[in-house]
Amino acid sequence: GLTASLTRVERRRTALRACLYATVILVVAVVAGQFILDAIGIHLHSLKGAGGIIRFLFGWQMLFGRLDAEVKAGVPEAGRDLAVFPLAVPSIAGPGAMMAVILLTDNDVYTVAEQAQTGVVLLVVLLLTYILLLFSDAILRIIGQQGAAILVRVMGIILCSLAVEIVLTALGVASWAPVSR
Repeated sequence: GLTASLTRVERRRTALRACLYATVILVVAVVAGQFILDAIGIHLHSLKGAGGIIRFLFGWQMLFGRLDAEVKAGVPEAGRDLAVFPLAVPSIAGPGAMMAVILLTDNDVYTVAEQAQTGVVLLVVLLLTYILLLFSDAILRIIGQQGAAILVRVMGIILCSLAVEIVLTALGVASWAPVSR
């Protein structure tokens, strides 16, 4: 939905750059994430809470069309690149992904071999993400511009809900029990 107004070549280039940026970000998180967080005194729950708030704001913009309007206007904010924000961060390499790779490569918990396996899985997932982004042309042809607009709004609602859940989890609030009728 965010790249719907771009040409096919621009979408492919944006997808490649977004995945490359996300790869760099997540590899740095694997290699130095825990050290960086410890050095500046940030707990993983704080990262998770901030990530939830950012994700909520991103979902809010999707829901009310602000991102669509900016992309369609063709005049992005100075220095803004869709490949960086919102595609690479927070969509692909969001706080949740960063936290996951930091946790799954903790030196105190996992062996070097297990950490290497996590790295390989990370690269495979990023490659699959890139391949799926390449199919956005076909998906856009099938669902059309209106379908893309609807899909963006529905995903905005889901993203806002996910963000609230992430923030509640970071705050230590127990999962909401299903409401019985």
